[in-house]
Amino acid sequence: MSKTSRKQDALDYHSHGRPGKIEVIPTKPTNSQGDLTLAYSPGVAEPCLKIAENVEDVYKYTAKGNLVAVISNGTAVLGLGDIGPEAGKPVMEGKGLLFKIFADIDVFDLELDCKNVDDFVKIVKALEPTFGGINLEDIKAPECFEIERRLKAEMKIPVMHDDQHGTAIISAAALINACEIQKKKLDKVKIVINGAGAAAISCTRLYVSLGANKANIVMLDRTGVIRADRENLEGTKLEFATSRDIHSLDDAMKDADVFIGLSSADILSAEALKTMAKNPIVFAMANPNPEIAYELAVKTRKDIIMATGRSDYPNQVNNVLGFPYIFRGALDVRSTAINEEMKIAAVIAIADLAKENVPEAVNMAYNVKNIKYGKDYIIPKPIDFRLITTVAPAVAKAAMDSGVARHHIKDWKQYQIELQKRLGMDDALMRTITNKAKSDPKKVVFAEADNYKILKAAQIVKDDGIAIPILLGNKKIINQIIEENELELEGVEIIDPLEEVEMFEKFAQNLYEKRQRRGITLYEARKSMRDRNYFGASMVEFGDADALISGLTKNYASTVKPALQVIGTEEGVNRVAGMYLMLTKKGPIFFADTTINVNPSVDELVDITVLVNKSVKQFNIKPRIAILSYSNYGSNEGEVPHKTREAVRILHEKHPEIKVDGEMQANFALNKDLLNDNFPFSKLKNNPANTLVFPSLDAGNIAYKLLQEIGGAEAVGPILLGLNKPVHVLQLGSSVREIVNMVTIAVLDVQTKEHLRPHKKSVSKIKK
Repeated sequence: MSKTSRKQDALDYHSHGRPGKIEVIPTKPTNSQGDLTLAYSPGVAEPCLKIAENVEDVYKYTAKGNLVAVISNGTAVLGLGDIGPEAGKPVMEGKGLLFKIFADIDVFDLELDCKNVDDFVKIVKALEPTFGGINLEDIKAPECFEIERRLKAEMKIPVMHDDQHGTAIISAAALINACEIQKKKLDKVKIVINGAGAAAISCTRLYVSLGANKANIVMLDRTGVIRADRENLEGTKLEFATSRDIHSLDDAMKDADVFIGLSSADILSAEALKTMAKNPIVFAMANPNPEIAYELAVKTRKDIIMATGRSDYPNQVNNVLGFPYIFRGALDVRSTAINEEMKIAAVIAIADLAKENVPEAVNMAYNVKNIKYGKDYIIPKPIDFRLITTVAPAVAKAAMDSGVARHHIKDWKQYQIELQKRLGMDDALMRTITNKAKSDPKKVVFAEADNYKILKAAQIVKDDGIAIPILLGNKKIINQIIEENELELEGVEIIDPLEEVEMFEKFAQNLYEKRQRRGITLYEARKSMRDRNYFGASMVEFGDADALISGLTKNYASTVKPALQVIGTEEGVNRVAGMYLMLTKKGPIFFADTTINVNPSVDELVDITVLVNKSVKQFNIKPRIAILSYSNYGSNEGEVPHKTREAVRILHEKHPEIKVDGEMQANFALNKDLLNDNFPFSKLKNNPANTLVFPSLDAGNIAYKLLQEIGGAEAVGPILLGLNKPVHVLQLGSSVREIVNMVTIAVLDVQTKEHLRPHKKSVSKIKK
C-alpha cells in the first residue's frame, strides 16, 4: 500500500459516515413521554435538590464519577508540534475512544484556544463540577509542568498529564523487568536519557523514585549534554544536570547500561551502541521512527533488550497500558489526586503482570504460539484484558492507602467482577463453575496431547487448579512440543498407550468382553485400543482418570463411539444426547440436541428433555424448557408440530416435575411479554425459557452456530449427556479457551456424578 493510499485511508476513516470517532448515547430509557418527563422537566428537579443538599450526591445522580475531560491546547500534538487546538481534536477524540474501549470511561474532549498558563489553569479549574478527572494532553513543555502542578494543587479531582506520566509509568515497568532479565540493579545502572521534554523529565523522576541513582544519569537535549556548568538552564533541566566529564552522546554511551530515547529518529549510531556495557537495555521511543532502527540494534548487539513505541516490534511502550486503568482506579475510589504512590502501584502491577502466563487470546491476536516473559516480552501487550483487573485495583488501593480516596472499596473480589462487567466479560456462570471445579479438581485425560492447543489448555487448568491433567500420546513428540513452546507442564503424567502393556491388555480384554456378541474379536479389541479415544475411555472406566477430553482433531462420531462401547450409558438412560451452553448477553441458554440425534422421534425428544433437565441442574440453574417448532400450540400442522406437541404431552403426564412447554416458536420461548400476551396459559409464562430443545439436529446445529457467529454468543460444548462416566467432546478446531471451558465442565460432571452415587465411587476405588 502506498503512502498516499494510507493517508487517504486515514482521512476516509475519520470523515465517512458520522464525522469523527465518538458520540453521546443515552443510558436511560427515552421511548415515552413519561421517560422524558423524568429525564428532564419536571422530574430532573428531584436529583437537583438532592445534590444541592449534599454535593457528593452528584456522583450518585449524574455521570460525573465516570466522566473524564481530555484537554489540550494543541501546542505539542504527537510529533507534529504546535498545530493548534482544532488540528489536535482528532487526537483527543482518539484518546477518548481508548478510555472507553479499554476501561469503560466516558470522555468529553476539550480543545482550548489558550496558551497562557494562568488562563489555561483558570478555565480547567472552572470545569471541576462537571468531571470526575482531568487528562491533560499534548501541551508543550515547560508550560505543561506548571499547568499540571497548579491544577493538582488547586483541584480536588485526579489530574494527570499523560504525555509526562503515561510514558514514565510504562517505561518504568519495562525497565524494572529488563534490569531483572539482564541481571542488573536499578540503583547501579548507568542511564542515558536522550531528550529533555515533558516525557523525558517525568520518566527520569519516576526512575529515581523507584531507586535509580541520579548521579548515574546523563540527560541530553537538542544542544547536547545537560551539564551543571551550562548557562541559562531551566529549572526542570537543572534538576538532572551532570558534573561528570561527558560532553556528547557518544561519550555518554560508553559503558552505559541503559539508553532511554525520547527525542528523534536515528540519533543513536550502531557504533555508539557497541560501546555500551554488557547486556544493554535500549528504549528507543521516538515515534514513528525510533532513535535507532530495531533491526539495526538487534543485529549490532545480540545481548540487547530493545523496546520502542511501535506496535510492529516486541516490547512496545504504549501509554494505553496505563492511563485508562489509572483513571479507572482513581475514579472508582473518588480520588482527589493521582499521586506518586498511585503511579508506582501502576508500575509494579504492570511489571508483575508481564511475568504471568499470557492468555491464549493475546497469543492468537499476535499470531504467536506462546508469548513468554523474557527479552522480547518485558511488558504486557495492550490488548491483554487482565490489565483492567490488575492495574485499576492496584491504583485504587494505593489511593486508599495514601489517603486521597473519598470512597473505600471493601470487597476486592467483587470489584474485579465489576471491572470485568464493564468490558463485557461477565462470565458469571463460568466463573461459578470454575470455582466449584477448583474446590475439588479431578484427573482429566487428554486423548490428543500431541497438539499445542491441548497442551496449552492442560497448562492453564493445572496452573489454575481446575484439573489434574494426564497426557496421552508419544512421549517424545509431546515433550518436544512442550519444549519448543516453553510450556510449563513439569510433573504432569504422560502416558504412551503403546508402552503400557499391562494396561493395554486389560483394557482390550474389557472391550472384548463387552462387545464380543456385537461383532468384536479380541484381535479387533486390541487394534481398537491403539486408538487413544478407546484407551482414554478405558482409563476413565477403570478409574485411572476421572474424565476424558477429546475431539479437537477428529470428528464427533469417532470420539463418541469409543465412549459408548467402553463406558456405556447411565442406568435407565436409553440414548445419549449433546448440549451446548450458550453464554449470551441475556444470560446462559442451553441448546439440545445439537450434535447426536438427527431426527428424534417423540420418545427420543422425551428422553433428550429428561437428560437436559438433569444436566442443567448441575449448573445450579432451574431449567425452564421450551420444545421448539415452527408452530405455537397447534397453530400449524405437520410432522414437527405433531411430534413436539406429543412429546410435551408425555412429559406433562410422566414427568410433571419438569418445567417444560411447547410446541412453540423460539421468539415466544425467549420473550416473556410475547408469551404472556398471547398464551397466558403457558407453563413458562412470566419467565422466558433458559433451555431449548430442538426438533431436529439440523435446527439445533444451525441455531447455535448462527447465535455464535452473528449474535456474539460464546458456545461452551458440546456437552455429552447420558454417559455412565464423564467423556466430553470438543468442537473440531476448538480454541484453547473453549478447551479449558470443556475441562471445567468435565470436572463439574465428575463432581456431580460422585455426589449422586457415592457408593459406586467407593466400589470403583476398591476394584482399583
